[in-house]
Order: sequence, then C-alpha cells, then structure tokens
Amino acid sequence: MSLCVLDEDEFHLCCQLLLQLSEQLGDGWSWEGGQEGYLRKTALRSVVIDSSSVWDYEGGGADNSCPSRSEQQEGEQEQAAVDASADTDRINGDMEDEDDGVCVASAGSSQLLQYEYHILHSCSYSTPVLYFRACTQEGRSLSLEEVWSSVHPNYRLRLQNSPLNTITLQEHPLLGQPFFMLHPCRTEEFMRPVLQAAQDQHRPVNYVLSWLSVMGPVVGLDVPLKYSTLLHPAAPPGSTEPG
Repeated sequence: MSLCVLDEDEFHLCCQLLLQLSEQLGDGWSWEGGQEGYLRKTALRSVVIDSSSVWDYEGGGADNSCPSRSEQQEGEQEQAAVDASADTDRINGDMEDEDDGVCVASAGSSQLLQYEYHILHSCSYSTPVLYFRACTQEGRSLSLEEVWSSVHPNYRLRLQNSPLNTITLQEHPLLGQPFFMLHPCRTEEFMRPVLQAAQDQHRPVNYVLSWLSVMGPVVGLDVPLKYSTLLHPAAPPGSTEPG
C-alpha cells in the first residue's frame, strides 16, 4: 500500500483486524454482505437537536462539489496536509471534555436516536467511506437538516472549510437505500500527515482505524482509546527495543 492509497485487499485486512479488536472490546462491529460487504455498527445516542442554529447544511456557501482523485492530486497537496493536520488537532482537542454519547447544544430538545453506521471501500478514491442513518425510537428517519443540527457545534462550525468536508444524502451503493455520507474527496488530505508520521516513526498503522478515529466523532461515532492499546501494546518492563 502506498502512503495514502488504500486498495480493496488492504481495506479488507484492516477491517479484519478492526473486527478482531472490536470483539475483544465488545464494541459491536460486524461484517455484512459477504466478500464485497461492509463493516456495520448500531448505537443508541442521546442527542440534542439544536433547532436554533443558523447553518447552511448544504454547504454553508462553500463550493460543495467534490473533485475527482486525479484533480485532487493536481492541487496543493503539501499545504493541504499541513492544514489538515492542524484542523484534526484542533477538532480533537476541542472535544476532549465532551461526554460520551451525548451531543450537547445550546438549545433544542434531547432525543434518543438509533444510529446505524456502515464503512465501505471507495474504489474511486481508494479510501474508506462512512455511511450512516439515524431515526427516532418511533422509526422516523432524521432529515438532512436535523442531522446537521445534531452535529456538535465544535465540528459544525469547522466542517465547511475543513478537510473533513460535508455531510450529504446519498444512495447506499450496496443496499440502494438513502444514507447520509461523509464524502471521501478530502480523505487523502487529512490522512497523509497521519500516515506519514507513522511511517517516520516506524509504527504499524491500521488505515481504517486511524481514519475512523478522525471521521467517526463528527457524527457521534467515538473510537475507544483501548483500540490503540491493543494495537500498540506497551513493551514489558525491562525489555528493550531492537536496534
């Protein structure tokens, strides 16, 4: 696998490892759909729908079209990687004090929602893609506006200009049903510094797990820190690393 390209075989290997770790942690991930399938997880979340927010959930005035992968490579990748690293650090730092499973907003009503998350491989972008949908306990699906309103304000205010880009409503490529999607067209930009750092430090990295730790919290899907502990176990006392 080259630095920022995840082919389908590597995607499946990363998913197999994530499933093994998920089983150890009881985190609820499963594989659905056979060989050409996807990772799936469901979760109940107590969410505050911030109806008072003024937010253009279709892009906030920014260019909402996503370039092809070849067009991306013609852009200013070096500057994008620097910006992406800074954005990721700021976003994760802002969320350190956030209560698990609760999206807090300044106004609105709290609701218990059922979320369903799918991770698929994009052949066009050679990256993972996060699809999800959410519904009330009565079975009513959330609208795009409600999904945007449920995003934590610290993420919502930065999504417009962040490499994380935007949430859109798309047809699920395997199920043919409407799902929300975090578009993958900027994934390479924010993953490059993550993968480069791991390569420079000679650390093994699970692309899907590293990507999910950045993308997941945007839509309430947190990755427990224990994944990192299992993936990179501490050396026994008195042991030394090979030279």
